[in-house]
Amino acid sequence: MSDQIDHIETHPEGLSESDYTLSRRDIAAILYAVDAQDQAKLLELMEPLHAADIADLLEQLNPYDRRRMVTLYGREFDGDILSELDEGLREDIIGVLHPDVLAEAVRELESDDVVDLVEDLDEPQQEAILDALEDADRVAVEQALSYPETSAGRLMQREVVVAPDHWTVGEAIDYLRSAEELPEQFYHVVLVDPRMHPKGNVTLGKLMSSRRSVKLTDIVEDVFQVFRVLQDEADVAYAFNQYHLISAPVVDEDDRLVGVITIDDAMTVLDEEHEEDILRLAGVGEEASLTDTIYEAAKGRALWLFVNLLTAILASLVIDLFAETINQMVALAVLMPIVASMGGNAGTQTMTVTVRALATRDLTAQNAARVVLREVSVGALNGVIFGGLMALVVAVWFGVPMLAAVIALAMLGTQVAAALGGIVIPMALDRAGIDPALASGPFVTTVTDVVGFFAFLGLAASVLM
Repeated sequence: MSDQIDHIETHPEGLSESDYTLSRRDIAAILYAVDAQDQAKLLELMEPLHAADIADLLEQLNPYDRRRMVTLYGREFDGDILSELDEGLREDIIGVLHPDVLAEAVRELESDDVVDLVEDLDEPQQEAILDALEDADRVAVEQALSYPETSAGRLMQREVVVAPDHWTVGEAIDYLRSAEELPEQFYHVVLVDPRMHPKGNVTLGKLMSSRRSVKLTDIVEDVFQVFRVLQDEADVAYAFNQYHLISAPVVDEDDRLVGVITIDDAMTVLDEEHEEDILRLAGVGEEASLTDTIYEAAKGRALWLFVNLLTAILASLVIDLFAETINQMVALAVLMPIVASMGGNAGTQTMTVTVRALATRDLTAQNAARVVLREVSVGALNGVIFGGLMALVVAVWFGVPMLAAVIALAMLGTQVAAALGGIVIPMALDRAGIDPALASGPFVTTVTDVVGFFAFLGLAASVLM
């Protein structure tokens, strides 16, 4: 066994997807060290791991092993691990950490990471973390927490490297070399006027490659974006992605520099927005996680299951209108699920594309009519193709030519309705200020089911009976 736990293998070259996750052997080696209460071996095994990998490991362990590992890990626990953890586990981990270990871990973090860490905690745990900070850092974090939750003020970090806009490259380099404390990572030097109004960004690459006599204003970046503290973080993330920003200053109501937002934080917002949209489309709640308890998971899904139940009842009422028709031709009952399933899948496809286009702002009022026409045309084309295919199947299967014609027409109508509902409903909800990712699913499902059943059974009643 000892030969198997000497080290955790790393592969600096030729990485595959499996190389970004800990193997069973790695996890077994770590748990073996925890069982043996061998802190030295645990530290040896954990030393090469990134904070994100350690966070993933903690999320995979059961609560008992997780507590034992954190306790044994002791003072080596890095504050970055807390930043990488799923929000549902942070409170548990913080509750296990010794207060001195927690204080040391938090002091290592940038102000924006501390804000992200404490904003979702209970007040006692918030106080425990804030008490661990130096007075200046605590004031900065508390001020950030005073801004709205999804604002640029919450997203920014207070650690900014600034230089007067009249300096030269040489003066800026001398300042950076003599500074007692600089942010652990930064990408720009922000130029400011005497009133602390940001005037431009100078990249470190330009700074180091220019002569000392060059004025900083002569090497500023062409693209310079400034955000206000109350600006929505989704708009900030969109601007970062749209204009390929690396970092950008944040100003208060007087246009004075108060912080900076970096690309890692902006991309985190984008990831969270996409994750929320996916979860909302599935109706499982925007904060669903594998670490949720059974009760939390069931509660998060129950609402939309109830809404789906109501829409299913509505579809059943449509079927009930044609009960007599179904009794006279059992084949209709056999074929109904095919029509509904094809319509539901088509509606979901169109809805997903539409919600994504709305989120990325590719679908606007200017191109809406063209996109709607495109989606309806796609639905009609698919309706012709699959309606014709099902007509051949039904003609051979049941030997009733008119039934084949009925299902072909019903498939065409359902596909067009699914495409139209899948794009118009999210657009209408978005225009009404309702999140289309959250509310589109039940409405689109209702449209496709009702139209599909009504078209198929209504045509059958008119043509075959």
